[in-house]
Amino acid sequence: MTATDASQAERADEHAELWLTPGQLSSWLSVVRLMTRLPWAIDAQLQRDADLSMIEYMTMAMLSETPDWTLRMSELAERTSASLSRLSHLVTRLEKRGYVRREADPTDGRFTNAILLPAGMKKLESAARSHVAYVRQLVIDNLSPERLRRLGQDADRIVGRIDSP
Repeated sequence: MTATDASQAERADEHAELWLTPGQLSSWLSVVRLMTRLPWAIDAQLQRDADLSMIEYMTMAMLSETPDWTLRMSELAERTSASLSRLSHLVTRLEKRGYVRREADPTDGRFTNAILLPAGMKKLESAARSHVAYVRQLVIDNLSPERLRRLGQDADRIVGRIDSP
């Protein structure tokens, strides 16, 4: 092998590491389309049918799954993948609509709890009917049980990589 051949081989290796293969690129672009279009579609459905944004729905859903419908704001931010600042603005909007309230955590006053109110639970239950039907239409009924299970596992694997230091 000549020095020129070695240099070309080295550049080819660097090129291979820099760019995705055609198959990888195709799969990646499919994931990108899913990541951008699915949240938009779900948000549009929730806005149209329930006058809620997806993050408002998710916030109330996370609260509804906890004892006493209560979570510390920091925990709620983590569960909804929202910054504390964004969540604070969002909870303010939900408070104005009578769906949520905030109060100091009785076990540690340094923290603030978000509490789902009965009107918020009623709104969530009302929104869930059409929302679940739409999720079924777009995702659940579109995949076999095995493919759905694998999709969930793959999504968890990717999120785990994102969350790892």
